[in-house]
Amino acid sequence: MTRAEDKTVLIAEDEPNVRIFLQTVLEDAGFKVLTAEDGEVAWKMIEEQKPDFISLDLVMPKISGRKLMRMIKSHEEYTKIPVLIVTAHADDELGEVDESEILQSIWRPKSLEQGPGVFLRKPVKPWDYVSSIANELGVEITDEVKSLFDTKDELENLSRRASPEALAAALGVLKKDWECK
Repeated sequence: MTRAEDKTVLIAEDEPNVRIFLQTVLEDAGFKVLTAEDGEVAWKMIEEQKPDFISLDLVMPKISGRKLMRMIKSHEEYTKIPVLIVTAHADDELGEVDESEILQSIWRPKSLEQGPGVFLRKPVKPWDYVSSIANELGVEITDEVKSLFDTKDELENLSRRASPEALAAALGVLKKDWECK
């Protein structure tokens, strides 16, 4: 089985916070990551570095994710690169298309290989994102990494339900514990 450390993922995402979040999630899982803030920069990176995988926002400046997907799939040397569509605009006028259209006719003009491997709606859960990419690349995620994501999810769920006072108390305990080390 392939290791995450051996694979490079290009994240094409115009929102800085989302781009950093996705980058951090993938780096935590061991992947090498390239980032692009728009479709034009992403295309240059694809041409220069030929990533193993592309995570693509549908709505971006300069070159949209929709157009970039078509560009990727129209160049023979890039058609085998798996693509993950990550968007909050699948069903609105910014996205211009709905999910079924993306997964069927628009993204699959000639064959099943022409379409994106996976489609995820924002907000994306970290484990769903990592496991989708890992599955497409045949990468085995270690138990240690899986445990890290499970712990983060558990902590996030607890923090949503906790009162501000309980969170402040827990933070105080963590700070004291950190100072002792």
